[in-house]
Amino acid sequence: MLRITDRAKNVSPSLTLAITAQANKMKSEGIDVVSFAAGEPNFNTPDYIINAAKEALDKGLTKYTPVPGTKELREQICKKLKADNNLDYDFDQIIVSTGGKQTLYNVFQTIVQEGDEVILLAPYWLSYPEMIKFCGAKVVSVDLAEDKCLLNVDKIEKAITPNTRAILLNSPNNPTGAIYDKESLCALADMLKKYPDIWVISDEIYEKLVYDNQEHFSIAQESKEMYDRTFVVNGMSKAYAMTGWRLGYVACPNAQIAKAMSGLQSHQTSNANSITQYASCVGLQGGEEFMANMKQVFEARRNMLFDALQGAQYITVNKPQGAFYMMLNVSGTFGKSYEGTVINSALDFANLLIKNASVAVVPCEGFDAPNFVRLSYAISEADIIKGAQRIKEFASKLK
Repeated sequence: MLRITDRAKNVSPSLTLAITAQANKMKSEGIDVVSFAAGEPNFNTPDYIINAAKEALDKGLTKYTPVPGTKELREQICKKLKADNNLDYDFDQIIVSTGGKQTLYNVFQTIVQEGDEVILLAPYWLSYPEMIKFCGAKVVSVDLAEDKCLLNVDKIEKAITPNTRAILLNSPNNPTGAIYDKESLCALADMLKKYPDIWVISDEIYEKLVYDNQEHFSIAQESKEMYDRTFVVNGMSKAYAMTGWRLGYVACPNAQIAKAMSGLQSHQTSNANSITQYASCVGLQGGEEFMANMKQVFEARRNMLFDALQGAQYITVNKPQGAFYMMLNVSGTFGKSYEGTVINSALDFANLLIKNASVAVVPCEGFDAPNFVRLSYAISEADIIKGAQRIKEFASKLK
């Protein structure tokens, strides 16, 4: 009998993409939907980057590049890491991939295998556990919801076993918007020094979106020891509004590990898009004004959404410190009903909300946060106000 693999059958589809598709379908039918689902900036890519892509085409830069990326781009990434994070890398420690997802997948495939365990800090981005499953490894979740989604080193240490191979950090965090500050990351680093066989994966894709005058800090900065065991993951999608261009990168602890990772990628996608690489190399040489403006806009939207949701019945709002996400604790609605339909989960809440209030939010069961839904405020100010009002009106009708 023809069949598909258990690997394919056991992968959970992305709820984020499913909700976004549903919202887009409703919009195509003429329904006025406010979608808080999409995880991408609603800014266009800066003109100087777009012009660089045109220049790449005019120059005929449409051929294969080295698998880990052009030397020029990798050298520019090294300059960025030095300027922004005070981290020193050589270009042969950098691997450029087709988006942050492939970058993370490459890291997991390089350091994790069957029987290993990987610690994730919940709530976490819903793609992480699926990538770990592909490696035949086990997810060990540490619930930080009661800790305001901030680091609790004691909890994390209790999750370590002889099979623990890696811990993944994501700051600023998707879906919570939480930031792990320097003090807490240094405390975590001190604890991890007792366990020298555990890798650290630091997903820093939202590093440019940090609010309230806080600063981003990478755990790789803490010491030479942490540098030597940390993979620093980043990309162009969030900081430069280049989600569709698909370019992510990782700084590896040493060139030998990078070479092994490049070997894996050589049999998957080979090099990332050559035109995107050229445009990204140019992009990394500027953009400060663009990023500063985008950060200011997102911080204002965060404040607007937080204020607009105050007073919503049965809902608790967490104020984020970074990225462009806000989580709502909707467990207070469980057991309540809307026009006779009982809400028993965040998924129920989200389904009723989009059907009856035309507002799309992402239920966070897949983020290992079953009491929450996630809102992205990477939308217009008018939609933020409209959507928040609809959520409050919907909640007020629950019985």
